[in-house]
Amino acid sequence: MTNTNTSEAGKSIRFCIRSYIAFVLAPETPIIEWLAALDKWAQNSPGYFAGKPIVLDLSRVDFGQPGIAHLLKQLAERDIRVIGLEGADASQLGPAMPPLLTGGRASERPAAAASPDSDTAPAAPGAAEQPTSLLIETPVRSGQSVIFPNGDVTVLGSVASGSEIVAGGSIHVYGTLRGRAMAGSIGNDRARIFCGKNEAELLAIDGHYRTADELDVNMTHRPVQCWLEDGVLRVGSLEQDRR
Repeated sequence: MTNTNTSEAGKSIRFCIRSYIAFVLAPETPIIEWLAALDKWAQNSPGYFAGKPIVLDLSRVDFGQPGIAHLLKQLAERDIRVIGLEGADASQLGPAMPPLLTGGRASERPAAAASPDSDTAPAAPGAAEQPTSLLIETPVRSGQSVIFPNGDVTVLGSVASGSEIVAGGSIHVYGTLRGRAMAGSIGNDRARIFCGKNEAELLAIDGHYRTADELDVNMTHRPVQCWLEDGVLRVGSLEQDRR
């Protein structure tokens, strides 16, 4: 007589596919200078990479397996967790390294949604038609991330220190901007940043950025706008000339 364990019957493994926002780091040679620049950036935004999924784009460097392993170790020492690699030859990767990723799209506008009520507002698949702007009627709290790759983000209040706004389009902050603002995050060099009072920790458009200590003191504590000009991030006053 054969005993059948009915409790095991009908069990199956369920596989799902989900899309998440990941930040991409693209190292350049000489790598020691790139790491030094990364350290300088991180000093102005301590803990920024903690808990964030990072993809390493190796298309601009020519490393063998030892070089990639050394770079991953250097990043791990900086609490940067790399979940995947791009732009590398599969033969250069060891079994203990993150997987090689393909098919990433940086310049298209994926369907996305964001909620200002949660501590993190990631992009998520949704209906075919998605809004191209996000309006936040409350202040953005310290530690909160608002990520909206579909288009512009407008904040009627202020953006606290230690928080961030990441937009595929432009960013408009009617109050004081004390946190980090990253516009044009999916490849839009025409995006701009506007704020009623600039005390930002970091301003970035299409990957070009300035930290607080790199800003002209005359461009702080006042209304400003930011834009890209010939690959350089410019910061100018929004105040009218009252001569």
